[in-house]
Amino acid sequence: MLTGKQKRHLRAMGSVLDPIVQIGKAGVVDTVVESAQAVLKARELIKVRVLRNCPDEPKDALSYLAGESAAELVQVIGRNGLLYKRNEEKSRIELPS
Repeated sequence: MLTGKQKRHLRAMGSVLDPIVQIGKAGVVDTVVESAQAVLKARELIKVRVLRNCPDEPKDALSYLAGESAAELVQVIGRNGLLYKRNEEKSRIELPS
């Protein structure tokens, strides 16, 4: 579980990121989850965009994706969300304590 200070740090880092994973008209399907897991392993922090043709509400879709990929949902703004998952083997992001 992330603290408020850690979430603030991640939100500041995520503000300059471009969305890497997109959730489209099929919703959160296996390929989206696999893609998110692969990118999370490489980067630890990713921005996800929920397209307008997605059948689910953005917050619901992002929460479900976070659960399926075992990541933390850091923030949801409009149709964009930030996901964080620490890479235990090779961590790239140092979180404040």
